[in-house]
Amino acid sequence: MVSSSTSNCRDGMIAIPAGDYQVGSDRFYPEEAPVRQVSIASFEIDQAPVTNAEFLQFVDASGYQTVSERPPDPTLYPDLPPEEQIPESVVFLPPPPTVDRSEPLSWWGLIAGADWRHPQGPDTSLEGLMQHPVVHVAFEDALAYADWAGKRLPTADEWEVAARGGLVDQDYAWGSEKTPDGRWLANVWQGPFPWDNKETDGWFWTSPVGSFPANGYGLVDVCGNVWEWTSTPYAVPEGEQERRVIKGGSFLCADNYCHRFRPSALMGQTLDTATCHMGFRCAADC
Repeated sequence: MVSSSTSNCRDGMIAIPAGDYQVGSDRFYPEEAPVRQVSIASFEIDQAPVTNAEFLQFVDASGYQTVSERPPDPTLYPDLPPEEQIPESVVFLPPPPTVDRSEPLSWWGLIAGADWRHPQGPDTSLEGLMQHPVVHVAFEDALAYADWAGKRLPTADEWEVAARGGLVDQDYAWGSEKTPDGRWLANVWQGPFPWDNKETDGWFWTSPVGSFPANGYGLVDVCGNVWEWTSTPYAVPEGEQERRVIKGGSFLCADNYCHRFRPSALMGQTLDTATCHMGFRCAADC
């Protein structure tokens, strides 16, 4: 295991040393393969996802307005009817047990007034959530915060190297077992997704950052809680909307449906998409 350090880092960041690392997996989804070696220059990465408290400091200082707080970009959606040209964001809506799991849009809704200040819709707030990760963050929102903080977004390889915490060829940030000694070590879905979350880990929605043990480098919440943006482009067919790689899984990941609360797992997300389970953490060059 290669050790990391916080001694010479910015507050709240951990230094990942330069080196050759193994990333990817041949045991799960095709997009994770093949296992490969990458050379990484030294960098720093946030110990935890950016919280609501931290994002509020940024908004108060800059006056920034997130993508979810603005009407949809007319250049991306030129045919959108006037009545739908309103600020809105994507929220998980628990469906009945009869839902067809092959139709994921059945449990997602575009909710007017949902945004980072109102994570589950206009009638909700950040009360009691200041140490939870900020959500409803689109790619440009994450970039804007990182620029304000004098940081950047990590690449997908940097993110994975940091998330593995020095472990090699292990499925999770803590080792090879999903629930060692019967313990859940991440905020994910327990039970048949998407209709019955047993909340064995203590949470249905997001959890305060650091509610679960840190990995070998001292990073928290690299498995579950919220998906995290990276700067790495995700390959899409010509003509499709641009995407970036997201990593880490979320509180909605379940091993019986979306077993992506692992360092090697990834998805591609369109740049203007913001959801109730999408956040980020920042990186910086050493």
